[in-house]
Amino acid sequence: MLFNITYTSLNFIFFVLGTMLVYFLFPAKKYKWTVLLAASLFFYAVAGYKFAFFILFTTATTYLIGLWLERVAANAKKRLKENKTAWSRDEKKAYKNKIKIQKRLIMTLALVVNFGILAFLKYYNFFAGSLNDLLGGFGFGFSVPTLTLFLPLGISFYTFQSMGYIVDVYREKTDAQKNPFKLLLFVSFFPQIVQGPISIYDQLAHQLFEPHDFDFTRMKHGMELILWGFCKKLLIADRAAIAINTVTADYGAFGGTTLTFTVLLYALQLYADFSGGIDISRGVAEIFGINMIDNFKRPYFSRSINEYWRRWHISLGAWLKNYLFYPVAMSNVFLNAGKKMKNSRFGKTAAGAHVSKVLPTAVASLIVFLIVGIWHGADWKYVAFGVWNGMIIMLSILLQPLFDSWTEKLHIRRTSAWFIVFQILRTFIVVLVGYVFDVAPSFGDGMATIGKFFTNQNFGIFGEELGTLGLWGSDYLILLIGIAVIFTCSVIQERHPGTTIRAMLDQKPFILRFALLYFGIVSVLIFGIYGSGYNAADFVYMQF
Repeated sequence: MLFNITYTSLNFIFFVLGTMLVYFLFPAKKYKWTVLLAASLFFYAVAGYKFAFFILFTTATTYLIGLWLERVAANAKKRLKENKTAWSRDEKKAYKNKIKIQKRLIMTLALVVNFGILAFLKYYNFFAGSLNDLLGGFGFGFSVPTLTLFLPLGISFYTFQSMGYIVDVYREKTDAQKNPFKLLLFVSFFPQIVQGPISIYDQLAHQLFEPHDFDFTRMKHGMELILWGFCKKLLIADRAAIAINTVTADYGAFGGTTLTFTVLLYALQLYADFSGGIDISRGVAEIFGINMIDNFKRPYFSRSINEYWRRWHISLGAWLKNYLFYPVAMSNVFLNAGKKMKNSRFGKTAAGAHVSKVLPTAVASLIVFLIVGIWHGADWKYVAFGVWNGMIIMLSILLQPLFDSWTEKLHIRRTSAWFIVFQILRTFIVVLVGYVFDVAPSFGDGMATIGKFFTNQNFGIFGEELGTLGLWGSDYLILLIGIAVIFTCSVIQERHPGTTIRAMLDQKPFILRFALLYFGIVSVLIFGIYGSGYNAADFVYMQF
């Protein structure tokens, strides 16, 4: 990195202010988007200049293949029109199938090339190591070499975003972008390059290319969101990370109670870190008149694991649903399997009828979450993370009638407050079990941790170990205050889902708004964890 231009650095603030000044004073309104492109290229050159080839290659292949897909579709429509009366119905159908196969092959080329690069850089050494362990277990005398590889900045996010665009062009939902520099801006837009959100072309692109005039309210709301992100990142996430890193550095030395506390602390750190980074991204974009998707909607208030994943990392969930889940669940293989089961003896029973109906959805969910686990990292513990979530969701779909029956027999009122609280706590515990595999250094350590939850709880030892985690009493107090503030804001947003905290503050007296903003800025400056040793790589989702 040439110099520190990470999201939580002073350089980044000056960079955003400078870009804002140039953007709003730029005389040619039609070409204001070029300011954002220049800023994005500068940001990437500074933060990851060694890896710029990869984002340029992805953009180039995405651009060319998008045009190719559109040209094939346009030529096919033209030929069908020219032969409207000359061809029979069967000839038209055969030609359409031929074009569909051709387009699918072109789309597959883009997916294989770009996801292939991502998979190679991220997973080659993982698979090579796993294969070497297997070969060693069978006594083979050779091994697959490992390589010194690197992950370009934001490769997961810009690859997913670019390939979503390709699939939309293939489906003819989106027109191919004719200007390669505009497509490059969509791929490299600097507020989202570090950790998303993963935007859909039709939702984001037109906002990037349209000129936006300066708007004081929009700038104020954007800066408030940036400050909120700074508070979550620097006051809470990076403070919690100190204790978590202390535990993971000597994982086997701590008892079950401390490990339980660490997993709870990780749930706080992960949410504050990831959502804080997204708040900064969305706040910066909002200043320029660009509204990016909200990636979080109070996920820890979810009443089921399905709902949790609809509220957590919403842009990734939407991408997987549109481009992976539906194609898998609606494929002929899965639909035929469901029909075959429905016509079987088991399918004639009440349970069989339900299972045959939801089987494609259930199995597709498991496959999707296996991919989610692998996406999180090149390690068997992440595979376990994905399988755990996928199995819970698959079983919840398959066993839904049984759960409904138990609820009815026990005369449980679904809208009662105690039942809602029970569902939220139950879901949170399921989520925490998945987090164990994130925190633990390895899959084996994760399994051992789950065992310690039940066999090694000792609050006396925990009291002693708590003081060795690198945090002072004042740090724990700040974390408790942070939890209280996040919880309060979340409750308010749950009660008023149609508005935002920022819009609510606009209705309050100026002195109250000023006091809150002043308190937030002072808190970050005095109590924030920043300075030497903290950079963009410390954002948890940077590794993904």
